[in-house]
Amino acid sequence: MEINLVPEKLRRLEIPGRVAIVNGRGGLPLIKIATPWSTAEIYLLGAHVAGFQKNGAPPLIFMSANSHFTPGKPIRGGVPICLPWFGPRAGEPAHGFARLTEWQLVKTAAAPDGAVTLTLALPPIPGREVWKTLHTEFAVTVAETLTMKLVSTNEAGGVPVKLENCLHTYFYVGDISAVTLTGLQGAPFDDFARGTGGGRKTGEAAPLRIPQETNRVYPDNTSPVEIRDEKLQRTIRVEKFNSQSTVVWNPWTTQKMLEDWAPNEHLQMVCVECGNLKQNKLTLGPGKSAALKVVLSSR
Repeated sequence: MEINLVPEKLRRLEIPGRVAIVNGRGGLPLIKIATPWSTAEIYLLGAHVAGFQKNGAPPLIFMSANSHFTPGKPIRGGVPICLPWFGPRAGEPAHGFARLTEWQLVKTAAAPDGAVTLTLALPPIPGREVWKTLHTEFAVTVAETLTMKLVSTNEAGGVPVKLENCLHTYFYVGDISAVTLTGLQGAPFDDFARGTGGGRKTGEAAPLRIPQETNRVYPDNTSPVEIRDEKLQRTIRVEKFNSQSTVVWNPWTTQKMLEDWAPNEHLQMVCVECGNLKQNKLTLGPGKSAALKVVLSSR
């Protein structure tokens, strides 16, 4: 019989029939959510959404078969939270430290209609004193849609804080060759694929297809994106609020990946990431907040 190692203080936040807290993969604390429309899974490590699936439908979220589930290592797939920076940084973990930290579950709530909302907080991190004034919470609402809201507040007395944020969502698709992305037509982008270094390119008139390694950052862009999947006969809609940057990424077989990525997984995923990065980096004055919100739906 498996021993439940979940602390009692977490179990008090369970909601019968809606929210259960269990030992997930690698023994990591995992929140399992059930609603009348859908199910979802969230690990405390990284406040990482590792699953969302409407009843009777394929998963909306992609997870790598080789992902680590180990303290101090990022989970591959799902919705990594990139904060307080995006991409590499000398001497620091890529995409920031938020995805490597175990967050605190502070609240669970079930609405009368059956929707469930969780609120998690990023705790103070030893050795990260420069960021100690940045208070961050992540609220996830599971219903027929998946709504994620990342709120960072600068609680410093008089010092502005510069940061990047991004919800780095991996979407599950039936076959990447049968996928088109709409909503970005005509938008200029910075191309980072195959070592191109981020050169600015002119927007394309046609919907985007993914026939090769793709790593694009669309700056100054607030448009929703739709992922149209011919094989699964499904359209995923990505709506975002307070986000000036959109990233589209698929490593294909040409981008060198770590051991947490299985061969040929590029065929069943595409990342559409929403946030504020690079030239859209945020500056928060004292007492100011940034509230990044993303709503995922499908039909």
